[in-house]
Amino acid sequence: MVGCDDQEREIAALRAQAEQLKRALGKNAVVDQAIGVVITYGGVDAETGREVLAEVSRQTGTAPAQVAEHLVRWPRRTWLPATLHQVLDAALERARSASPADTRNRPRPASAP
Repeated sequence: MVGCDDQEREIAALRAQAEQLKRALGKNAVVDQAIGVVITYGGVDAETGREVLAEVSRQTGTAPAQVAEHLVRWPRRTWLPATLHQVLDAALERARSASPADTRNRPRPASAP
């Protein structure tokens, strides 16, 4: 039979695990939203948006979740840290130049955040 202390420890561990999963899901949601921002801003597909987000993270030495937070807040704030903005634009330019001609010549959105 499991003792009361053992049950309490197990419950506490399960609660901690549930909280960790909630945080992870929240981060994934923000990353997915940020990919949507990249797709809209850059006029790229979802796979390219994900790759660009990862490249921006690597090049700036910023965790993907932090880059995602900046990108998701960008439309409301109307600014993005200069370094992040420059790296994002360069990554999008590289992605567009590497993509097939039919998507490369697609016009960018008229107004960027």
